[in-house]
Amino acid sequence: MVIGLGAEQPDSVVAATDLALWERASAGDEEAFGQLYDRHARAVFNFLHRRTASWADAEDLTSAVFLLAWRRRAELVLDRNSILPWLLGVADRTARTAWRSKFRYRRSLSTLKNLAADEQDHADDVAERVDRDVQLRKVRDQLTRLPRHEQEIVELCVWAGLDQQAAAIALNIPLGTVKSRLYRARQHLRELLAPNSEEER
Repeated sequence: MVIGLGAEQPDSVVAATDLALWERASAGDEEAFGQLYDRHARAVFNFLHRRTASWADAEDLTSAVFLLAWRRRAELVLDRNSILPWLLGVADRTARTAWRSKFRYRRSLSTLKNLAADEQDHADDVAERVDRDVQLRKVRDQLTRLPRHEQEIVELCVWAGLDQQAAAIALNIPLGTVKSRLYRARQHLRELLAPNSEEER
């Protein structure tokens, strides 16, 4: 598998890029893979946290994304200076699979109660995280009113901060499709938010 298109860089620049680290990781260099993890784990976690509205699920899914990357290191050829678009594409598919398998569980209030019970020694920290999760669930409720393909574009281009070309790579679709979906998503969100108060917007 080949990911993306990237311009050739001087040796002094390539040495610090994902491309160079991935080549070493593909040969079994765990330290190089660790550097890639350190570089991108936070972005992957943030993306998954926004997708799941659960810090615990986001941590588990982040681990799953990088485990898959390590397992596929021998077959994946990176020719773009950043592996992040591919990682976020994997994160997107992983989150959708997890969501389908835990749909009813995720929507139950017992999830929040269990989190608080499991972290009694860190009650303040848990309460803060739960509050953030509740707020994210409200945002997710609005976003889920969009068609699935428009949700993906908003999640990648707005939440994860990918440019449109990177989003096209992550979703394996043409750049023009990304642009049209993003435009329609913005229009639909404006329509959904129009009746709401200024504070809600």
